[in-house]
Amino acid sequence: MEKSSFIKIICSLVLCICLTGCAITGGDNDVYVPEKSPEAEETKEPARLNRDEAMKAAMSYMENMTVEEKAGQLFIVNLEQLDSRNGNFYEWKKFTKVMKKSIEKYHIGGVILFSRNIAYRKQTKRLINRLKKNSTIPLFVTVDEEGGDVARIGGNEKMGTTVFPTMEEIGNKENVSYVYKMGETIGSEIKELGFNVDFAPVADVRTSELNLEIGSRSFGEKPDEVAKMVSAFVEGIQKQDVSAALKHFPGQGSSCGDTHIGSVNIDSSITSLRKNDFVPFEAGIESGADFVMVSHISVSKVTETAQPASMSGLIMETILRDELGFKGIVITDAMDMASITDIYTPAEAAYGAISGGADIVLMPQDIDMAYNEILSKIKDGTISEERLNASVLRILTVKFMRNIIPKQDISINNIPMDE
Repeated sequence: MEKSSFIKIICSLVLCICLTGCAITGGDNDVYVPEKSPEAEETKEPARLNRDEAMKAAMSYMENMTVEEKAGQLFIVNLEQLDSRNGNFYEWKKFTKVMKKSIEKYHIGGVILFSRNIAYRKQTKRLINRLKKNSTIPLFVTVDEEGGDVARIGGNEKMGTTVFPTMEEIGNKENVSYVYKMGETIGSEIKELGFNVDFAPVADVRTSELNLEIGSRSFGEKPDEVAKMVSAFVEGIQKQDVSAALKHFPGQGSSCGDTHIGSVNIDSSITSLRKNDFVPFEAGIESGADFVMVSHISVSKVTETAQPASMSGLIMETILRDELGFKGIVITDAMDMASITDIYTPAEAAYGAISGGADIVLMPQDIDMAYNEILSKIKDGTISEERLNASVLRILTVKFMRNIIPKQDISINNIPMDE
């Protein structure tokens, strides 16, 4: 080899080593980024609490709550109940001073928004932020975003979220991975707006073609296939820290009426319910769903009464909790439906639901009457402190699990747990 060629090779090697060393040692032109920088550690989302950790945090948090605050956690209301000056269906899109006073007075556990409250992204975010900032105890901010025909957000083009076909169409494809991604997408998109609870998925098995209330909202008529879809949706949406709510227990896919406009009784036996209707709910519970929403239908062959399921201890306690093993939040369907308001006063409905085993009364027709009835029953001992605390503990546990209440606010290390 010629001397000049050898020198050129040596010079090239030295230059290469110098350039490589520059990238490693962090000179002015450094482009090397470590896999785990200190900045990345600071900005990542906080780790989730598991159920036991969240329950410990909830127990500690609850020690500093008043009876009035605990009673308020049992209610999720629509904005018209926070400010009723313009009637029950006024299209509130802005936070008002009256809403602020109502939140302070009733200590509500959460709010629900409808299409009439959702105009465009900036407005929705601002409304939700104001609601949250004016609540001492962090709120559940809820919505019915099932996809398909019931999409309060997706149905508004200005919101710019993903539009999905009906659950019936999706169920016909039997594509579980699609449903998982749908849950994940809905969760991500509504969380970005400020929501933390989605009243979905519909877990009803549509066993009657005459069923109009559920209709295409159901994944189908095969219990096992519906169960797979329900489970996938729950796992997808809760991965985004948005709570799922299985509805409408004990299953109203066989009903021929509509609880929005009147009382409905289904003719199902307990054997039929176990074989068909319970199957998707069991799958959703197994997948960790935070909520189960209980319908206002009555199941006279099972309960031997015309009492709505949303007030039935047999349905909510004996079957849902004891038989199916559900440990999360039991919430009623909306209490302003005709199936309830035609028969019960707001006070009677609220007390009936709580005494039957519900943790949260959704949309009482009159929050003042409902709240004061529950508070009165607590103070005179009709609703025991133990019963009240059981519901509040379940509610706060989910709020900690989903980072609605920041875990750093509570030290959970030294709180004993009962077996």
